Amino acid sequence: MAAATPPTLRSLYRSILRELPHRPLSAPSPLQQRIRSSFSTAPSPATSSEYDLLAAEQYVQYARAQRMYATLLERYNPGMGMDEEERVRLTARRVGMDLPEEWRKP
Repeated sequence: MAAATPPTLRSLYRSILRELPHRPLSAPSPLQQRIRSSFSTAPSPATSSEYDLLAAEQYVQYARAQRMYATLLERYNPGMGMDEEERVRLTARRVGMDLPEEWRKP
């Protein structure tokens, strides 16, 4: 692993923020504030241990994988957020059938 140079730390910081849910810059979340303070209060790049950098990089990889997992889950299971009636109606339409409208008492 390369030494913890300021560009490396900046890149790692930006990678972490990229994986967090988007919020306006005027109102950062407590987590964003904590991450910023931990990166800005580091006395010097030489004191940042290699273990801390590897742990942060591993966190970025994990967060990226979780985001991709959620995206793929949504893409390949589109009926997850639907109720049962809507799922049945769309399944019937997929095979070329239209369900009759239910009769309801007035």
